[in-house]
Amino acid sequence: MVVVGAVIIGSKAIGVFVLSEQGASSGKYLVLGVGNTLLRDDGVGVHVAKALESRTDLSSRIKVIDGGTLGLSLLPEVEDAAGLIVVDAAEIGESPGAIRVFEDAAMDRHLSGKKTTVHEVAVADLLAAATMTGHAPRERALVAIQPESTDWGLELSASVRPAITGAADAVASVVARWSE
Repeated sequence: MVVVGAVIIGSKAIGVFVLSEQGASSGKYLVLGVGNTLLRDDGVGVHVAKALESRTDLSSRIKVIDGGTLGLSLLPEVEDAAGLIVVDAAEIGESPGAIRVFEDAAMDRHLSGKKTTVHEVAVADLLAAATMTGHAPRERALVAIQPESTDWGLELSASVRPAITGAADAVASVVARWSE
């Protein structure tokens, strides 16, 4: 059965979408690398996604998407996933380049305070929409990387660049644990 839904944020309807079929799941974990690569360290999640694309040890268990600055067009991908791992720059109160993994309710708590611009839909909004349609991923995690600078620029900060490998390894650890 095909599900059609409307997404409403606040008091504003932002669209009607044809969603994935009921009960369909790819069985793969979706890794969503998000951020704006024009704002230095804000784009670190996208860089981690690119690094994960070459990890042959994970290729059969994950689907990697460059989520950029997000959008509701990603909703069918989120709904189809067995689990969701989001990789993003986040204020975690640690040194630049530090990595923390938040799972399930801890992820929800961390995302609940994240602000969005008029051009982006928050991860929390995507999860809420997937929940409303009955297709939220069973498992979810946020691999958060502390940024140093989110000023205009294309290069990651020297302190954040090494976190790409560490964050990719954190994703691999989450996938291994979920696959047990």
